[in-house]
Amino acid sequence: MTDEHAHLLHHRTVFDGWKSISIALYMSLVGYGVLVGVPVISTAWVNLLGFTEIEVGRVAGADLGGLAIGAVLTAAIVAKLNRRYIVLVSVVIAVGANAACMVMVDYEQVLWLRLIAGIGSGIYTAVAIATLGGTSKPARAFNMMLFAFAFSQALEMYILPQLSMNGIYMVFIGCYVFGLLFLSWLPPRPVEKSLDVEVDVEEGDGAHHVEHKHVPSYVPWLVLSAMLMTYINIGAYWTYIELASHASEASPAWVSQLLIYTSFFSIIGCLVATVISNRFGLARPLLVTLVLQALIVGMLAGGIDNTNILISMFSFNFLWIFIDVYQMSTIANVDHSGRFAALMPGAQGLGQILGPNIAASILAAGLGYNGVFIMCAIASLLGMLIYLFMYLRLRKTIPALADAS
Repeated sequence: MTDEHAHLLHHRTVFDGWKSISIALYMSLVGYGVLVGVPVISTAWVNLLGFTEIEVGRVAGADLGGLAIGAVLTAAIVAKLNRRYIVLVSVVIAVGANAACMVMVDYEQVLWLRLIAGIGSGIYTAVAIATLGGTSKPARAFNMMLFAFAFSQALEMYILPQLSMNGIYMVFIGCYVFGLLFLSWLPPRPVEKSLDVEVDVEEGDGAHHVEHKHVPSYVPWLVLSAMLMTYINIGAYWTYIELASHASEASPAWVSQLLIYTSFFSIIGCLVATVISNRFGLARPLLVTLVLQALIVGMLAGGIDNTNILISMFSFNFLWIFIDVYQMSTIANVDHSGRFAALMPGAQGLGQILGPNIAASILAAGLGYNGVFIMCAIASLLGMLIYLFMYLRLRKTIPALADAS
């Protein structure tokens, strides 16, 4: 057998229906609401509740660390229990904790309440991601999610700064409650349960045959580890970018405008990511993207001004989309049970708790924001090295998966 070419096969399921995709997209936007709104929410905690910059890092880390805990809990049950009941429980937790934040405003109280709220949102988000990952074309589904993020993020950046702290919490509560109206659209159980993939092999004479390949469990675990590294970078950068700019030569009004407009730049990232992945697969563009991400966050270590923060924030939003589409799709290509897909918000949330806390510790040690951005760049490069190891291993064992789109 010579001159073989192979690609992964994808079969349509109930998760490909428009109702399933629609509710999953909505839930993902709501569940990730705090994550994408961290810059303005962090500033609100400082300006409206009087938290210090270090306390903000701890509170943001608790909220997004709760996201990780909720996702891990969900991964253990998402393939076994009715997902509609899981979502109902998550909404009760998230709504209750956000409501409590409206009357309990001391730092210690808010710290624990945001952890609980994060757990609720983590469960909620994990079900949404597992649902999108169950589609026959997960890269397209996650691209749709991130395309919608570009608008929701810009909307948050515009609306939330105009609200009181209680107003911000009420927005989150309203979004969770509204989603319950469409809970019946959510498929209650997964279709497949294995880490096996089907590969269509084209032989040199034009004949085709299907091969079943078992994917080693280290593949999704490596992707989750790399995702953790990239979100340490994202978490620290996104939590402190506005506060760092206030202590620099950049204009605060300029930076506030950038937070809104750079969000829309993510739309271009969605379109470009799709075109590139269709041609070159997921892995190779991801490796390049992570190196570029390290460069554009590291450039701020030399100081911030109006020009370099413009370049950094536009590039950050553009490349963030690439990273998420490629990472999420890689796991979804091998896991249709939802177990590993549900862990993705966990890896993201854990990165979000580690990133702001590492950054807060760097600031507490007196190393300044220069040290924070250097740490961000190192985290991105570590993620790249993990992916490089995984890619080289898959090229030897399952080439079709290594270069899958």
